[in-house]
Amino acid sequence: MTFSNPEPEQIRKLLQEIHSIAVVGLSPNPARPSFRVAQGLQGFGYRIMPVRPMVAEVLGIKAYPDLESLPELPDIVDVFRAPEYVPAIVESCIRLGIKNLWLQEGVVHDEAAQRAREAGITVVMDRCMWRDAVKFGARAS
Repeated sequence: MTFSNPEPEQIRKLLQEIHSIAVVGLSPNPARPSFRVAQGLQGFGYRIMPVRPMVAEVLGIKAYPDLESLPELPDIVDVFRAPEYVPAIVESCIRLGIKNLWLQEGVVHDEAAQRAREAGITVVMDRCMWRDAVKFGARAS
């Protein structure tokens, strides 16, 4: 079975309903795409929760080493990690009860995305969350 993303209207609705975003792999380097995307999403009013081991903070926000260390569940997990790390991230999302998962542009793992879907998680894969937020005029409410 081939993975396919939700329809554009479903993506637009998802972006309007979420408020907090755990960004896995968020780099403290302003030149990195993860930093720029998270900063852009922050500008739309989303609450960013950096997930990156061995980093104290990113964008002035305390960073956590993994999803299990977050003080609360995010509305969505946005992944900036190489595809081979996605299955473990999916398993964490399932274990924690996280309902939405976004795999950034270039992050593709069909089997893990399908596993997440089968567990009831809404999955968007190989798309840029910030670009879609711009496209759909999303704002955290």
